[in-house]
Amino acid sequence: MRAIILVMDSVGIGSAPDACLYDDAGADTVGHIAEACVRGECENATREGPLRVPNLVRLGLGEACRLAGGQVPPGLEAHDIEGRFGCAAELSKGKDTPSGHWELAGVPVPFEWGYFPRSVPCFPEELVTRLCERAGLPGILGNCHASGTEIISRLGDEHIRSGKLICYTSADSVFQIAAHEEEFGLERLYSVCEVARELLEPLNIGRVIARPFRGSQSGYIRTHNRRDYSVPPPGQTILDLATTAGRDIVTIGKIGDIFAHRGTGRILKGDGNDALFDCTLEGFEGLSDGGLLFANFIDFDSTYGHRRDVTGYATALEAFDGRLPELLSRLKSDDLLIITADHGCDPTWKGTDHTREQVPVLVLGGDRSREVGARPSFSDVGASVAAHLEVGEVPNGRAF
Repeated sequence: MRAIILVMDSVGIGSAPDACLYDDAGADTVGHIAEACVRGECENATREGPLRVPNLVRLGLGEACRLAGGQVPPGLEAHDIEGRFGCAAELSKGKDTPSGHWELAGVPVPFEWGYFPRSVPCFPEELVTRLCERAGLPGILGNCHASGTEIISRLGDEHIRSGKLICYTSADSVFQIAAHEEEFGLERLYSVCEVARELLEPLNIGRVIARPFRGSQSGYIRTHNRRDYSVPPPGQTILDLATTAGRDIVTIGKIGDIFAHRGTGRILKGDGNDALFDCTLEGFEGLSDGGLLFANFIDFDSTYGHRRDVTGYATALEAFDGRLPELLSRLKSDDLLIITADHGCDPTWKGTDHTREQVPVLVLGGDRSREVGARPSFSDVGASVAAHLEVGEVPNGRAF
């Protein structure tokens, strides 16, 4: 008896009930990608035609979209559903990664995060001064809201010449620091992020993110050595409960960073979705009875959603779907698998930020007589895993 949570980072399935408060009414990550595919807008050397995710469809993805938005996206019609399906809305404020994951683990965020204004410069002068003094920096570049790939391309050369770090933010509660791995040094970048994490506590900023990159004037590329410095969740998550109960825990990708390494057990990391799926299979093979595996698949969000790459996002969904049988074939009759997401990042939407959306809840195992349906909180995922593993109750949520 084991439990597996797979988070398809940013794979939303339609506007949340309160999306208008975030200027996201009408956003629909999966629906708009599927529509673009049918219109022939997602063709390249490796894919063409409608969105093809047959395994997710058999698990109920299309019907989950119908619950969330009223219709099944083109190409996701199901003839035989093997799992249970539903959708979930978010109670936490905002549309960021920590809030989404913490709520999936049973702990909604009851407070407002701190955010930086859209003005330029966007960071308080005192914060920048103290960071430069504490970290021995000649100054910073950026100091604005920006897309990570764009700002690194624009300021990478000046960063190398001056030794100044590239600092930027987004609509999330985040302070991002980019530096060249070789010219500035990876460990030095991590040290600066630790200083920033301490300085940002009074501002209630959710994450500091190290954004290392490599390359030269001909082109820079971010590496997989990203590291998130998050504040810990404000309550006992399913990871905490499983740890207290002495259960085996394996976390994949950035789960460890998101939960501030609290209760995250053995951590396996990989560069991109395909490598993360390899890690998931490796972790699941060694997962003890009563254990929990919690995985995040980051490419959907960071590589395609934020970059508004519709074709790339469609290709990534199909690649992830193509690997699912490798995991499904390993499940035992008493295992519980939940495939879900933490927010949206509609690649057809304006801007480059996350979108406030409902998420799919696709379930194999557990009490098959109980429907998932439309859930009022992501916390129902954590509550269901806690009930399945019999490790107590998370602070919020109702088990399906």
